[in-house]
Amino acid sequence: MNDDRLPPVAPEVTATLVENLSPRLRKRLDAAVTKLGARPTHRDGDTVTIQVDDETELRLHAPGGVVATADAITCGCLLAPACVHRAAAACAAPTADPPPDLADRPTGAAPEPASVTDLGPTPATDLASVPDSASSPSSQEVASPAQRAAADALWSAGAAVLEAGIDGAGAVTQSALLRAAHTARIRHLPRAAGAALSVVTLLRAARAGDPSYRTADFVTALAELLGTAHRVGTASGAELDAARGRARRPYSPDGSLRLYGLFTEPVVTDSGHGGVRTWVAGTDGRLFTVGDVAPGGVGRAVGVADRAVRLGDTALTHRELGRAGLAVSGATVSPDGRLGAGKGVKAVTARGAAWTELPLAALWETPPSEQAARALRSTSRYADPDGGGSDLLFLDVELIGAVRESAGTCLLALSGTGIAVRLTVADDDPALAHRDNLMLLAAAPGTRLRIIGRLVPAPHPRLTLLACAHPTGQGTIDLGLDRLRRADLPDPAAPVHPAPPQPGGPGAHSPLYLLERRVEQTVSAGRAALGMLGDVTAETRRIRRAGLPTAAGLLTALCTSASQRERDLFGRLLPADTDSFATHWLTAALYTAAVADSLCAAAWEPVQEGPAAALSVPDQGPGRAVAQTAQH
Repeated sequence: MNDDRLPPVAPEVTATLVENLSPRLRKRLDAAVTKLGARPTHRDGDTVTIQVDDETELRLHAPGGVVATADAITCGCLLAPACVHRAAAACAAPTADPPPDLADRPTGAAPEPASVTDLGPTPATDLASVPDSASSPSSQEVASPAQRAAADALWSAGAAVLEAGIDGAGAVTQSALLRAAHTARIRHLPRAAGAALSVVTLLRAARAGDPSYRTADFVTALAELLGTAHRVGTASGAELDAARGRARRPYSPDGSLRLYGLFTEPVVTDSGHGGVRTWVAGTDGRLFTVGDVAPGGVGRAVGVADRAVRLGDTALTHRELGRAGLAVSGATVSPDGRLGAGKGVKAVTARGAAWTELPLAALWETPPSEQAARALRSTSRYADPDGGGSDLLFLDVELIGAVRESAGTCLLALSGTGIAVRLTVADDDPALAHRDNLMLLAAAPGTRLRIIGRLVPAPHPRLTLLACAHPTGQGTIDLGLDRLRRADLPDPAAPVHPAPPQPGGPGAHSPLYLLERRVEQTVSAGRAALGMLGDVTAETRRIRRAGLPTAAGLLTALCTSASQRERDLFGRLLPADTDSFATHWLTAALYTAAVADSLCAAAWEPVQEGPAAALSVPDQGPGRAVAQTAQH
């Protein structure tokens, strides 16, 4: 059975079915999920049938595409409805997201939910626990007791995942996370609830051997869950509003806008959605996007580029808008720059501007270091989702040639400030033009180009290449959609600059990875594996020599906490202190992310003569501040 063929199941449904199992059946649940995954399925309209055995069928009824109640999963076995099959099917199916607000689909103004029922289907038993206050949750200076209780439940569920590791976090542990996520959602804590759902999704991907799974993504999701849950209980005012998050991203009026097209990029998500996003700039340099993303994958992404933009009365396609202009009245804009397409929005086609003309030319005049710092504020692993900002960089570069890396081949280019930048493809799918265009550009060393790329946080300057000026100087190229030809390139006999064998930058050889790998090892194998490491003096000594004393102290504290177990008066081991260990792990995870961001920002500074800056600088800056905050 392919899990993708099962309809998504609401988190509270999965949690309820698992909680209703007897202790004996809970022990068999993981094996039942694996066994059920090998059984054939059949879809008939809104109903999916799983053939449990020759005489038993399991049905999932999903009106509207989502299994929203426990009664919608039925089984024909003799033990039903108290059988393990219903819970196993819910655990095998994808987790349903809250009411969709696709990140790149233009919508009208979306106000904040006025009531709990606006957030989706909620069991009646949970409604009684919702605070009676009719005021918006964002008006509270501190979290309510119900919100603090929900945050504590999320913390405990996340700490249990950290304690067990991926291999030990089976269906029962996941159901506890789903129950905590559902409770947090009805308590108006959508950011923490979303983080919990991300942890469950990544847990399932890791346990299923999904090739797209990355341990670093799981570390980010788990740290976001634990960090947000902690902040809800301690923050107030604006910081509390950020910790709560928003169930929907509201669109706010922005009056009349004169927009100039920059480029169009294809969008393909892991969830099977596809489409395009067109970037435009205002006269003041602000960046906006007009998107069209829906289920359909890469095929839809290629086709949608030539469909009309859904904004006002314009007949421009997305490709055309990337090179033309718009005059918009009654504009509505989300915090992340998406343009709304409500009924009150009027838009007509207007003249565009070349990248060398104002106002677009001003985007390339900002120093790369300032652009990288701005992009880091939006791409940081723990950035505020409502913080806005853009992760794009606008550079004038000279192409040097291809450089082979462990993950493949990238294009090396030299910026106007002397920084060697590595340019990689945004998507390797052969249906898109990214890879072919990059290889053609790599065959034309010495070519000078104006480019647009997306920052990749790394200890050396790195971008995914999205668009560039045409090598002939006529127009621009959307590198994911348009295909360059060899005839478009200048003479390949142009002089070639030698490529550096290793990435540069102050953090290129940082021993920070010694702490990062212990953080990742914990989520993979659990606390016990870290506790068996023994002496880490050699690692901490190396980290201190590199000027990172805070990192060395965090590594020592993390390993000590993992191996520390108290005994009672009779010498028996007491239960482990999961809260203390989770706090140490969270501190280390946030610290490594902050120092990595500092190293990335430092790598974009202009090349200067003399010795490189000491690595102790970021350790005394935001990284140390994050560590001290998390410890308290």
